[in-house]
Amino acid sequence: MWGNNKKPNRTAQIDSLIGQNTEIQGDVIFSGGLHVDGSIKGSVIAEGAGEDSLLTLSERGTIEGEVKVPNVVVNGTVIGDVHAHGHVELAAHARVHGNVYYSLIEMAMGAEVNGNLVHKSSNHSPSETGSGPEDS
Repeated sequence: MWGNNKKPNRTAQIDSLIGQNTEIQGDVIFSGGLHVDGSIKGSVIAEGAGEDSLLTLSERGTIEGEVKVPNVVVNGTVIGDVHAHGHVELAAHARVHGNVYYSLIEMAMGAEVNGNLVHKSSNHSPSETGSGPEDS
């Protein structure tokens, strides 16, 4: 019918969990679903070109580093840039201290971005960025 072309709800799949009392120092590379309730001091990167990878950062979670994922739901604090070539959702308690690079964005009332919102076309992969004719 009307909604048959929509993707299934990706929030149901969590492959990895970083608990509330856990602090990771170093980069986190994942695929599938990653839910963060704790603290990460390092970059968070989705492995491969999988369009289904999803990072969920809860209200209690913090990331101090760059985030490079296809899809992200932020309800905590990110200190660093967020790169998502799919969907970005900034929930009511989201605090981003850095730039947000997105193709599709959804922001709730109360979400805060202390940086730039930069729209990127969804047909460009991160490796194609900066390879236009003007850069030659």
